[in-house]
Amino acid sequence: MAVPRDSGPDPESSHVLVARAQSGDTAALDELCARYLPRLQRWAHGRLPPWARGALDTQDLVQDTLAQVVQRLHAFEPRHEGAFQAYLRQALLNRIRDEIRRAERHPAADPLDRESPTPMPSPLEQAIGSEALQRYDAALQRLKSDDRNAIILRIELGLSHAELAEALGKPSVAAAHMAVSRAMVRLAQEMARI
Repeated sequence: MAVPRDSGPDPESSHVLVARAQSGDTAALDELCARYLPRLQRWAHGRLPPWARGALDTQDLVQDTLAQVVQRLHAFEPRHEGAFQAYLRQALLNRIRDEIRRAERHPAADPLDRESPTPMPSPLEQAIGSEALQRYDAALQRLKSDDRNAIILRIELGLSHAELAEALGKPSVAAAHMAVSRAMVRLAQEMARI
């Protein structure tokens, strides 16, 4: 009897899928892309400031980053279950930073239209949001890797608690939930320190 796809975490780990994809299995590669593209899009949402986008939107950036990672997949060495996800996230973060630096070097020269107000946040709103994001990223880096991974997997990538239990090696969904809760408390304490 076939198990429905929505019945919980995928029976094949990302670690296994990466190994299969590296050996030329296109179905495994397709599964990896289908699994991580939505997670990366959720994580990247709002991280590329509007002024840095130009003709490139966040979804394009995510897809392009994933395509580049796939092209270099043969050189990736998975050391643990969450390694591929961490690798993707770091590649995307690096790409976002590159786009921001590129936009700072070559700002758009669009004239201002004073007749139609922009739906975009004001510079003050952007600065406050940017400051909060910087505080969050700095606090996240100060956490232990287990806490950092729990937060990234649950909050930024939107994994369910069942998927978290598998990814973090927790014995139950309740244990995964508790790990995320404790990590969030530690994150809040670190953000308050700044």
